[in-house]
Amino acid sequence: MTQHSPKSPQFFLTSPSPCPYLEGQHERKVFTHLVGEKASEMNDLLTQGGFRRSQNIAYRPACETCRACVSVRILADQFEPSKNMRRIAGVNTDLVGVETHAEPTSEQYSLFRRYLDARHNKGGMSEMTVLDYAMMVEDTHVPTSIIEYRRRGPDSFFTGRGEGPLIAVALSDRMADGFSMVYSFFDPEQTRRSLGTWMILDHIQRARSEGLPHVYLGYWVEGSRKMEYKTRFRPQEHLTASGWELYED
Repeated sequence: MTQHSPKSPQFFLTSPSPCPYLEGQHERKVFTHLVGEKASEMNDLLTQGGFRRSQNIAYRPACETCRACVSVRILADQFEPSKNMRRIAGVNTDLVGVETHAEPTSEQYSLFRRYLDARHNKGGMSEMTVLDYAMMVEDTHVPTSIIEYRRRGPDSFFTGRGEGPLIAVALSDRMADGFSMVYSFFDPEQTRRSLGTWMILDHIQRARSEGLPHVYLGYWVEGSRKMEYKTRFRPQEHLTASGWELYED
């Protein structure tokens, strides 16, 4: 078994593969392992430096001819929702999000499968089994939570919990300066709710309530329709060669 020292992380480079966002492009990634007592501290530093986490791996693009992937973080304490976002928040006032330990359940996987089959049936995650899903949730050495969203019930005011079937799920890392949204999925039939946007709004509110300045959204790729939604949350910063800078289009 390969040993990885948390005190001196080693970085590796992947082979080129087809880019999932821009047709005709190829991607490469630089990555390292997040393990040991310093994993949380390392995850904070790497995320602030443009890395993303997947299980116990931190990675970032290292493409030879393309710099389209840009790290994005929302300035939670300065965030101002648009009119449409306020409408989405109003539509979802009947939902309650409960933060729990990062533990997979069969109910989560059932919703995850429905989401993939409806939204990403040809993507790289489309063949994920229940064991793959469990690894995605559990294989972490950093503070990670699952937030489950359900409808409010008659006792929710007292218990803080929703009732009924699971409607949406967010897998998130808690960092020293905010939240990093690792992955989220939802009931694909609940189109009226715009649940993807709603979960980001909920994370912004959670960050503000805890005095945390940022919500990290991963990468934005200009020209990719899949990524367009990320620039709607203003103000936000993009990581450039000069550091984090306020994004203005």
